[in-house]
Amino acid sequence: MKNLYKKLLKEIKKYDNIYIARHIGADPDALGSQLALKEIIKSKYPSKDVYAIGAPASRFKFMGVLDRCEDICENSMLIVLDTPDIKRIDVQDLSKFKFIAKIDHHPEVDDYSNLKLIDDSASSTCQMILEMVLILNIKISDNLARLLYTGIVGDTDRFLHDYTSIKTFNLITKMLNKTNFKFTSIYEPLYTKPLAEVKFQGYIYQNLTITENGVAYVKITDDLLKEFNVDSASAGNMVNSLNYINEVVVWVLLTEDVKSNLIRVNLRSRGPYINEIATRFGGGGHKYASGARLTSWKQAEDLIEELDRLLKDYKSKE
Repeated sequence: MKNLYKKLLKEIKKYDNIYIARHIGADPDALGSQLALKEIIKSKYPSKDVYAIGAPASRFKFMGVLDRCEDICENSMLIVLDTPDIKRIDVQDLSKFKFIAKIDHHPEVDDYSNLKLIDDSASSTCQMILEMVLILNIKISDNLARLLYTGIVGDTDRFLHDYTSIKTFNLITKMLNKTNFKFTSIYEPLYTKPLAEVKFQGYIYQNLTITENGVAYVKITDDLLKEFNVDSASAGNMVNSLNYINEVVVWVLLTEDVKSNLIRVNLRSRGPYINEIATRFGGGGHKYASGARLTSWKQAEDLIEELDRLLKDYKSKE
């Protein structure tokens, strides 16, 4: 990856206007890597105009402020983070950019960039940005460390997932040794929830449907979101709260998003690989953590049936 990181910096040097984007429905890794990369570029090249763009996520506003961008400058560069497929990029028209770079830790779905830096063994895109910073001897501010650590913690769910590696901890240790950043400071803003979300989480626990073979799912309609006063992004982020239920091996949150006219799918497994099914339903991701975007509740039923068959086959081979 070292040569690719160097190549990325060479491309960055060529452009006065650089836009940094990520996937729709931002999470801590997407936001952390986005805001961190902006800080890195501005610190090295203060005269460049660098924009972190995309819809804000109110749940994670403590991480930083995104840029409002009405028009894209000509002959500009776009760097897309944490997004394997074109349809999930929070940018309307890729054709406006002269050069596109992609930095991602997911297996590739769409080949949409001129330069791609992909490491699907990395725990997060923030881990990749941290690796770049350390390899290229870029100065790490306390804020940069905060952003990168928050993203890594968010995507690994506090280092619980199996794609957390020795490399993850080694990189973090090197970062902490270079800064005065207090890593425990990120947990309160990252995990503190409003009472409405806690009550809604209780609803999810109470209303799980479990298939014959152990797929647990909850259908979250727009009416439910309004009743509990939570948004679709906050609802989807609750998927990790269903970890470690004895009777459940695969679990799914299906959340209606009327603004986008779709159903957001957050999908997890601690058994069979689920990313191939997610890809067939308009999404993708890691083997055990994926997402998808559906257009109807009928499609949601088809997804659950496929997952149930997958889990049945998986159990028959144990």
